Amino acid sequence: MQISVIIPTLNEQKNIEYLVPFLKKNGGSTIAEIIVADGGSEDNTVESAKRAGAIVFTSSVQSRAAQMNFGARHASGEILYFIHADVKLIPSFVTDIKLSAEAGFHSGCYRYVFDSAKTMLRINSYCTRFNGIMCRGGDQTLFVLKSTFDTLGGFNEKFSIMEDYDFIIRLRRNFSFRIIPKNVVVSARKYETNSWLRVQAANLTIFIMFFLKHPPEKMKTLYKKMLRYR
Repeated sequence: MQISVIIPTLNEQKNIEYLVPFLKKNGGSTIAEIIVADGGSEDNTVESAKRAGAIVFTSSVQSRAAQMNFGARHASGEILYFIHADVKLIPSFVTDIKLSAEAGFHSGCYRYVFDSAKTMLRINSYCTRFNGIMCRGGDQTLFVLKSTFDTLGGFNEKFSIMEDYDFIIRLRRNFSFRIIPKNVVVSARKYETNSWLRVQAANLTIFIMFFLKHPPEKMKTLYKKMLRYR
């Protein structure tokens, strides 16, 4: 089975310069293509991705849901693999995904650890081995059979935030899902720019709003007010 890798980006030049060569080196002939779905980067993300060998598309909508759907429409592989640009994968990712698909799983993700030794972040990481929806998220990467993705209609583009949770809820309601018992490495930059408590408060607030069905734009606006980004 061929795997199409899809990476939504916005000003991720440094990370894309590492990620695309890593994917090419460790993915081999199983990788059908590496698609970078850019949301209008103002740095050299697009140029760096092309130079590294990725296929780049620029989405007219700056939103991860729209960008990932846009990338998926151009994918030729039987399996779609969605990755955030700042995630560090493990070399066995192709084997892990293929074995999961061959075992009958329609979709799945990894556990994760942060690129930080702080105790509270280690606790957060430990929770990703559990099956609850609050322990999931796009940072863990997501593989899904393309036929399954198409059946579900892809990501719901009305969600400019929490699009990954909405999709995973719909996915697990209807199809098999595997948490691969290995760790990818996730950037701690959001916690370093803010604080552990501030990020947890923002996350909990947005989760409550999500389950109470608040408008996605209202959630996004509040989340940006609660946290600083870099």
